[in-house]
Amino acid sequence: MSSHLHPMLNTAIKAARAAGAIINRAALDVEAVRVAQKQINDYVTEVDQASEAAIIETLLTAYPGHGILAEESGRQHGAKNSEFVWIIDPLDGTTNFIHGFPYYCVSIALSVRGKVEHGVVYDPTRNDLFTATRGRGAFMNDRRVRVSKRTRLSECLLGTGFPYRPGDDFAGYLKMMADVMQHTHGLRRPGAAALDLAYVAAGFTDGFFETGLSIWDVAAGGLLVTEAGGLVGNFTGEANYLEQRECLAAPPRIYGQMVGLIGKYSKFAGVADKMTVQAAGSAEGRAD
Repeated sequence: MSSHLHPMLNTAIKAARAAGAIINRAALDVEAVRVAQKQINDYVTEVDQASEAAIIETLLTAYPGHGILAEESGRQHGAKNSEFVWIIDPLDGTTNFIHGFPYYCVSIALSVRGKVEHGVVYDPTRNDLFTATRGRGAFMNDRRVRVSKRTRLSECLLGTGFPYRPGDDFAGYLKMMADVMQHTHGLRRPGAAALDLAYVAAGFTDGFFETGLSIWDVAAGGLLVTEAGGLVGNFTGEANYLEQRECLAAPPRIYGQMVGLIGKYSKFAGVADKMTVQAAGSAEGRAD
C-alpha cells in the first residue's frame, strides 16, 4: 500500500489484491472450480464467492459502519443506511475465467452520498492495478494515465460487449455494431467491462460502449475514465449512467462522435432517432 493514497483507497487496494490472490490460485487448476448457472449464459463460481467474501471482510474490518453492494450477495452485508457504500464485482469476466482466457478483473468502488469517490480495478493475471480518487487523477501501477489523444473516430480502436442473455436485443446490437465497424479502425470484445473501462483510461483503447451492464460493472472503471480526462455516460451522452444499463466512455472529442453514431440506438433516444433506426431496418428487410 502507498502512504500518499487516501486511506479508503488503500483499503480497497488491499481488498482487491486479496481477491486477486484467490483468483490466481484457482486459475492454476480452473477445471476443478465448481460452476453454477445463474441464468442462461450467466455463471457464478466458488471463486467469485470466495473473492467477494475476502473483499467484504477486508472492507468491513476497516470500516464496519459502511454499506456493501456486491454482485453475488447484494446488500446483505454491511450497514444498511450508510452514506458510504462499497460497490463490488469480485470477478468481472467469469466466463473468461472458466475457460482459462486471461482477461478478467476485480472491481471495487466507494460511493459517498451517491457519488463514486474511489475506484480500483485489479487484473490479477498481469498484476496490473488501476486506481482513481475523485479529483486526484487515474493511475496504473502508480503511473499517471490519460485517455488517448486521437481525435478522429476512423482512427480509433473501440471496446464493446455483446449481448448474451435471453431477452437481449441481439438484432439491434448487430445493427449498431455494423454501424460502428464502418466508422472505426477496429472493434474488440474482450469480455470484462470494468477492465475495458480501465483500458480506455490508460489509452490502450480509444472508447468503449455496452448495454446491459450493472452498477458494479461500471462504477470503478467509470471513475478511472473521468479521472484520466475522458467522459462517461449513456449512449445519448447523459452523465447519469450508473444504473441505466448503458455505458459509453471515450476521450471528449471521440465521445461526441460516438454519441452521434450510436445515440440513436439508445433506449433513451428520441422518437425521431428510433424511427430512423426502424426505417433503416425495414429498408434492409426489403432489400433482402
